[in-house]
Amino acid sequence: MLRSLTVQAPAKINLGLRVFPKRADGYHEIESIFSTVNLCDSITVQVLDQKDVCKVDCEGMVLPQENTFTKAYKAFCVLTGIRDGVHVHVTKRIPAGGGLGGGSSDSSSFIKSIDSLFGTQLSDSDLLDIAGQVGSDVYFFTRALVEKDRLKSNDSLFTAIVRGRGEFITPIESRNDFSILLVFPGVQVSTKDAYALVDSSLKWNPEDRHSDAELECLYKKPIREWFFSNDFAAPVAEKYPRVRQALDELSKVGSDFVDMSGSGSTVFAVFEDRNKAEAAYRTLAMQWDSLLV
Repeated sequence: MLRSLTVQAPAKINLGLRVFPKRADGYHEIESIFSTVNLCDSITVQVLDQKDVCKVDCEGMVLPQENTFTKAYKAFCVLTGIRDGVHVHVTKRIPAGGGLGGGSSDSSSFIKSIDSLFGTQLSDSDLLDIAGQVGSDVYFFTRALVEKDRLKSNDSLFTAIVRGRGEFITPIESRNDFSILLVFPGVQVSTKDAYALVDSSLKWNPEDRHSDAELECLYKKPIREWFFSNDFAAPVAEKYPRVRQALDELSKVGSDFVDMSGSGSTVFAVFEDRNKAEAAYRTLAMQWDSLLV
């Protein structure tokens, strides 16, 4: 049996993010296209000679005693009967509170890692069941790993239409004909607070919903024809001036599309022309923490 494993956990961006009224179970329905990007945390998982313990070290962060890793570990142990302990070391590159799904992706990669380490060979439905007990975005990242295994693909990109609270995932073909410039405004946005902002400011219209076919068709259009919108962007930018400033700056550097990812605070620009993307990066990198992916 393997004793340790190191994997990469990718970030994601949202192309559009519609948020609908809270359901009876307390969750909001969403409608979005999620796409992974080439920015990853590194996760190393090691089996311990201890029982019933999940120790976590996360570079640059102090996690609470109960966290997404411990939640995933407990759900895995309940399902499989495994009692061996594990140690998790996380090298963070995806900013926390940035709307890029770093914590969810880390959790998903951790679940797949312990499945591999212990040889439990969980079914896809079992993996997704554990994912749902940890967090809504964990569904997407787990499905990305499942599809990668199924297709035996080394392609790092995975794109899907995501609905429900995140559990309904329809993969679509990823595009690789554009570049993405990420800008990190340096503020953390609590997902809970962001939803509260949306609840207090948005008016919902049933016509705001789009079919999978409509969303996929829009995704395939030239970038300048995209009309994706993120319901979090306006209220978050109003509360956090650095987010508004970053959005404004990205709109001035020749980008084809600009928006905020998830509930913020990361904002991004999409470029069909790689040379324009590189020029924009050189301009903004002097003032902003940014990354071209």
